[in-house]
Amino acid sequence: MSSDRGGDMSISYSAPSRLLELADWDALPEDELHHVELVEGVLVVSPRAQFQHGHAVVRVASALHHQLPPHLATLIEVEIVVEGDPFPTVRVPDVVVVPADIVDRRARCDADEVRVAVEVLSPGSRRTDRIMKAAEYGSAGIAHYVLVDPEGATLVLALRDGAYEEVDVLELDGVRIDLG
Repeated sequence: MSSDRGGDMSISYSAPSRLLELADWDALPEDELHHVELVEGVLVVSPRAQFQHGHAVVRVASALHHQLPPHLATLIEVEIVVEGDPFPTVRVPDVVVVPADIVDRRARCDADEVRVAVEVLSPGSRRTDRIMKAAEYGSAGIAHYVLVDPEGATLVLALRDGAYEEVDVLELDGVRIDLG
C-alpha cells in the first residue's frame, strides 16, 4: 500500500491476542504517527489527521483558551477514561476543557473531570464522532460535546436528563463561549 505522501505505508501494531486492560494501555509506546484509542479493551488505530483538521483543532482550542474562566483549562489530545474496569474505553478527544488545577498533576483525565469534549470531524471518523462518542461521552456525564465540521457548521450539545440536546451557544459557568 502507498500513502498519499508517496511513501510506503507501514503499520507497527500487531493484533493483541486478548482484550486490553488499563495497565496494557499504559505499557504501549508513544505513537506520533497514529491516533490510538482503546474501546472496551480493543485497540483502535487510525492515521493522524491532516492539516485542515489540525487547523480546526488549533482554532477551537485557542477560542476556548481565550474565553474560559481562569479556573478552567483547554487541553489538546488528552486521554480520557470513559469507562474503567474490566475492559476500559480510553478516548482522546481533539480538545477538552477541564479544571485548571488538574493540568499539572495528571497524564489523563477521568470523564467526570471533563467539562467539554470537542471532536473535529474527519472523513474516517464522522460516524464514530457523531454516534459512538456522543453516546459514550453522554453516558459518562460529560456536560458538553462539541462537533466541529471543518467544511461546515459547529454543533454544540449540552447534556440534559441523560441525553445530549443541541444548544445555540456553549456556556460555562455563566460565560458564553464564541467558537467562531
